[in-house]
This record gives sequence, structure tokens and C-alpha cells, in this order.
Amino acid sequence: MKIATIETFSNQFVGMVRVRADQGEHGWGQLSPYNADITAAVLHRQVAPHALGHDADDIETLVARLPELEHKFPGSYLCRAIGGLDTALWDLRGKLEGKSVCELLGGTPRPFPVYASSMRRDIEPAVEARRLARLRETDGFTAFKFRVGREVGHDQDEWPGRTESVVRAVREALGDDATLLVDANSCYSPEKAIEVGKSLEEHGVCHFEEPCPYWELEWTAAVADALDLDVAGGEQDCLISEWRRIIGMPAVDVVQPDVCYLGGLTRTLQVAEMAHAAGMICTPHSANLSMVTVFALHLMGAIPNAGPYVEYSIEPSSYYPWQVGLFEPALTVRDGAVAIPDGPGWGVEPATDWLERATRQVSEI
Repeated sequence: MKIATIETFSNQFVGMVRVRADQGEHGWGQLSPYNADITAAVLHRQVAPHALGHDADDIETLVARLPELEHKFPGSYLCRAIGGLDTALWDLRGKLEGKSVCELLGGTPRPFPVYASSMRRDIEPAVEARRLARLRETDGFTAFKFRVGREVGHDQDEWPGRTESVVRAVREALGDDATLLVDANSCYSPEKAIEVGKSLEEHGVCHFEEPCPYWELEWTAAVADALDLDVAGGEQDCLISEWRRIIGMPAVDVVQPDVCYLGGLTRTLQVAEMAHAAGMICTPHSANLSMVTVFALHLMGAIPNAGPYVEYSIEPSSYYPWQVGLFEPALTVRDGAVAIPDGPGWGVEPATDWLERATRQVSEI
């Protein structure tokens, strides 16, 4: 069974990939969000020529070979393009075997706990605290992540005093039983990150994400060594060689690969397995409600070193309008958990009306 066609349906923000085998079977995957139209072009120009005609069930060999065949172009766009192909092939494999991807990996589809993940820094601390408390009441969340510092902020807060205020307001609104996580998005120098981290510990925050510029591994490692709470990171890292450094140092306590950024499920499994061998937990980055959250749910339902929660964005359609109506059935939070889809493959399908509005491209033998 050979790969016969590779189709993309994309816009600027997100793209779907359909792989069809020469016997007619097909599977759906997704390109990484953001500049997905560029990623689609990379897929057709630099990935599809190598993949067409390849054994559709030999995902691991193909995914390992593609970066070598395009070795002059390492980096994010190539990995994002490979991820679209990889996730479509896993969907195809699941459909052919009549199993969910979670089951293919040895797991069992079930409700998996999620944490409410805020994407906003423009929100007043009291307003952020109230909306998180409201979500606890309506959807049963018990864990919450919110933003501190400024994105790549060179030690500057989004506005003076915001970090201290939002940490205090959220803890007061949610009480001592709530699990609190924060994300600094590469804001701090090691010295400042340690100072902020000590304050976070005083408020019972358990997870400090990307405290330093993510490319400064030694800085992040120094912060992890100095603090008792878990330092987490890795969402931006798309090279397996860099992941060996991250885990080998180690630079973090919790690894956070993004299935779409890293290049698909196969490569993410490699990272999860390396982390497991090093005694580290894996909590993938899934900061929007595209299929990346579906991918993360299946992965976390199967790996032995899964963290306690899957990331689940709480931002409404007005904030991320591009993520609305991408696939069916939509994910739903009940009692602080989301069910891992139990249908064949990923258990979801792109919405027909969304596909009709997207730009279609096709590569074929």
C-alpha cells in the first residue's frame, strides 16, 4: 500500500492534510497552526516528492528519513510540514486497523484530566481570577495555567506589578486546593527567574514554564536547579538533537513537546521515550483547540510518563476565531476532563464547510 496523493487544505492560520493510499484509503492530519499556508508550500515542495510512492504503513522509516533528505533545510517549517504528513499517516493506520491512535500506542481511550490554559496577558489580574473561578464552577477544572512576565520580555513585566498581582489574585480566588501553573514565555534572565520562582513557590505554584529564553538551555537548567517547583519547557524545540541536550543536562523537570511543532506523533514519541528513560514526565504543549489537542490526548492516554493533565485552551472564538469549527465532533470538558476520542484513527474528521473555504493543493504520483 503506497502513498498516492497528499492534499492540503489551508489558510494563514491552520491547515489540514489528507493522505490517500493507492487502494483508496485515506487519513487526516494537521499542519501546525500559524503561517500554515507557508507550511503547506513546504510540504508540497520538500516533503511530498520524497513521500509519494512510499509504504503508507512504514511511518517510522519515512519520518526518520525525511530530515536527512532535506538536510540543508533543518528547522521549524520542515518539521511542521513533516508533522502534517505524519499525523495523517497515523490516522490512516488507525482506520485500517479499526483502532484509535491511543489504542495503537497501547493505551485506552478514556476521559483525561485537563488544565484550563489562559493565553492572555492583556487581562487585569482580578478579571483573570474571576474567569478561572467561573470555569471551575461550570466545567470542573481543578488545575489552571496563566501568564506571568512579558513574552521574551528581558525581565520586564507586561505592566509593573502585574505578575505579583495575578498570582496573588488567582490563588485567593481559587483557594489552596487548586493546582496552579504559570507560563513566562522566555521572559527572564536566570537571576530574575529564580527571584520570581521563589515568590511563585510561596503561593503554591507547582509549574514554571519557559522561564528563560528557550534557546538558553544553561539558563533554564540553572533555574531548575535553584527551585523546588517544576520548571517546564520544550514547546519550541523541533530538533531531536536539541531534545537530547535538553533531557541529558537536564534543562527542565517536565518536557513539553508540541506534536505539530516537533514534526508529528512519531518524533514526539521519541522525545517522550527519552524523557521516560531519564525519569522525567511529559506534558505536551497544546495551546489551542486545533487538532493538536486531539493529538496530545491520544499521546497522553498511552505513554507511561504522562503528566497529570493535558493542556486545554480556554480562549473563546472571539480571541482565536481561526480555531472554530475545524473538526467534528468537537472536544468537550466535563468534570475537568476531556474524553480521548475512541473512533478509528484520531476519532475526529475535518469539518466539510471548513475544507470548502480553505485553499486546496495536491501532490500525486
